[in-house]
Amino acid sequence: MVKQKEKKIVAKVYASALFGIEAYPVEVEVDLARGLPKFSIVGLPDAAVKEARERVSSAIKNSSFTFPTKKITVNLAPADIKKEGSSFDLSIAIGILKASNIIVKDELSRYSILGELALDGSVRRINGALPIALELKKRGVKALILPEENAREAAVVSDVDVFPIKNLIQVI
Repeated sequence: MVKQKEKKIVAKVYASALFGIEAYPVEVEVDLARGLPKFSIVGLPDAAVKEARERVSSAIKNSSFTFPTKKITVNLAPADIKKEGSSFDLSIAIGILKASNIIVKDELSRYSILGELALDGSVRRINGALPIALELKKRGVKALILPEENAREAAVVSDVDVFPIKNLIQVI
């Protein structure tokens, strides 16, 4: 008799990216697996996105959460479009916390989450908050979590609720 593996849940968080002045949706998928600790980001990331590994792990630890000692794979979909910049840091961190069951509420899946993380867990401004908010409105996404410094820019767009934050802990 073959023993079936326990069903794993891949945590999904939503973000957005810029291509020129146009924004497009990005699905951030996080998988935690047994094995030697490793943190990989796939989905055509540039150097700044790959560097998120260090920012995210430090921000999680310095926000008093436990960083998982597992094999972590983060997929930024669609994989055929290059992802640039540090605005995925916050969504990657939230995905890791969801996959670790530190965040158990699922209502975060209705938000688009963006922000660069500092090593202490604070959130830094991103570029392109206005085109991102416009893209969310077009897709019918009603809520956006982003750095406090970007709130005024994104709030210009009607029908998208903007939730400004200063640090990772505020999202939880």
